[in-house]
Amino acid sequence: MEHNLKGIDVKFPLGVLTVVTGVSGSGKSSLVGDILYPALFRRINESGDQPGTHKALSGNVDRISRVEYVDQNPIGRSSRSNAVTYLKVYDQIRALLSQQQFARINGFGPSTFSFNQDGGRCPECQGDGYVRIEMQFMADVTMLCESCGGKRFKPDVLEVRYRGRNIDDILNMSVDEAIGFFAAGPEEEAKAIADRLQPLVDVGLGYIKLGQSSSTLSGGESQRVKLAYFLSMSRNERKSERIMFIFDEPTTGLHFSDVAKLLASFDALLAAGHSIVVVEHNPDVIRSADWIIDLGPDAGDKGGEVVFAGTPEQLLQADTFTAKYI
Repeated sequence: MEHNLKGIDVKFPLGVLTVVTGVSGSGKSSLVGDILYPALFRRINESGDQPGTHKALSGNVDRISRVEYVDQNPIGRSSRSNAVTYLKVYDQIRALLSQQQFARINGFGPSTFSFNQDGGRCPECQGDGYVRIEMQFMADVTMLCESCGGKRFKPDVLEVRYRGRNIDDILNMSVDEAIGFFAAGPEEEAKAIADRLQPLVDVGLGYIKLGQSSSTLSGGESQRVKLAYFLSMSRNERKSERIMFIFDEPTTGLHFSDVAKLLASFDALLAAGHSIVVVEHNPDVIRSADWIIDLGPDAGDKGGEVVFAGTPEQLLQADTFTAKYI
């Protein structure tokens, strides 16, 4: 593992938003992804990948109970994984459907509405909604399942309805639509589902469908689903932990209005006592930082140095490419 960092001493304050910035190729990913994260992980868990070459990891490290690298990798390995299964909201949706009269009469439990278990899912497509036909000399062909018509469940399971909607209808709702639908339900369980979905809106994902396969999400969308998961954790779950979250360019592909939502989500994590380190070029994120680490002065062999460390106000007085940019 090669690094172009030149014996630098870097301070990462706890409990604040730290932005690591600088020109492309200046060593940001080497510092954060190859050294800081694996070194912290090994220190906390006494196991993990070997970090890049570094002299020491010192300071109030014991105040960090966990480190999370929130990357842009897919959120699930299965084609049936989606945002609501990742946030574990689907467990609550399945439980609510199993409480409906038709489900109780037919002995349908929460597992009946799972597309990962036999019972209620379509036996032809195994809950995928489509079938893959292997071609000998060409690329495989994916076709809509003729048995369930892409609805992923058996006909009798689709007869179970909550406020007029069956499981397929619910999975085809956008997050925004689902929040309105469940919030209007009389049951506390329904309102809890709406509350648990809200973090997806908070990170700018109100437009995705509940049942949308994780394989169709972009890297940036997958990263924000992971952020929504941490936001959805109850306050009691977060009280006992002080997590350092590390993000690598989370604003990639975001509209400027969604950047504001992302920053508000960061504020919520900070308010819960966590720390955030972000590798970022976005000027709005840089201006919102509590602490900035600017690497440079240029890229490659001419990079790898801390050319500035301080507050956004102090950066404006510095003579770096980032200072001129913002």
